Amino acid sequence: MPWTGAAPINSYLKRTGLAKQSWQLRWKPVCGSTEIELARWLKSSPLHNDNARAFFAAKQSFGKGQRGRAWYSPKGGVWMSVAMNCDTERFSVGLFGLAVAVALANRLEKDSIPVQIKWPNDLLVKGRKLAGLLPRVVYRGNKPILVCVGVGLNVYNCVPEEGTSLSIISRQSKDSIPHWSYEILLAIEKAKLLLESPISICKEGERLLWAKKVKKSNSNEFWDIEGLDIDGQLKVKRDLIKQKWNRWE
Repeated sequence: MPWTGAAPINSYLKRTGLAKQSWQLRWKPVCGSTEIELARWLKSSPLHNDNARAFFAAKQSFGKGQRGRAWYSPKGGVWMSVAMNCDTERFSVGLFGLAVAVALANRLEKDSIPVQIKWPNDLLVKGRKLAGLLPRVVYRGNKPILVCVGVGLNVYNCVPEEGTSLSIISRQSKDSIPHWSYEILLAIEKAKLLLESPISICKEGERLLWAKKVKKSNSNEFWDIEGLDIDGQLKVKRDLIKQKWNRWE
């Protein structure tokens, strides 16, 4: 099935019947950023009822990752941004990001891909970056009304030295882009459901963590990783000092 737009993804959704949401999809061959395109779409036509939206691009010119870093996103990967209505009142953007990472990692594991979560927003295979995500929550007052996430997954695209792709790991072909686009939609649906069980998210996230120690940002200090808390924060320890790190808020 060639990558010609949103139609092949819609075909997966209709054929399998596994998606619980009613998905509205858009696609462009090239855009600056799927995050910007999704924001424009939501501004011109707000979400209603139980619909969910996803904007895909074959290539991004100015993809952004954590803290505004450039996200290399040439043709051959899955580059997408999603928005869903939110009916869960108490959770953090960190927990939502962790839930997406866990759900996507689980779907990759079903394809025998030995993935790990590099907290807070990367999926690694053998120490190389396979995917990244950028979550956010939209509030009205103190109430969350939308959960949004940008996802990038390397499929058969060229990758930087520190990266890897599904074609390198498991010989995925060009035809697999619609399939993995669909798999990510299912993972994001699952992540929304997982928000009802923060402890389960953290337990599974801890199983998938990439390391026992982590270097503190802007420092040469290495801290022991003790686990994750119900806000998606990383619990660390150095000597007798304990901290919780949060990269999203």
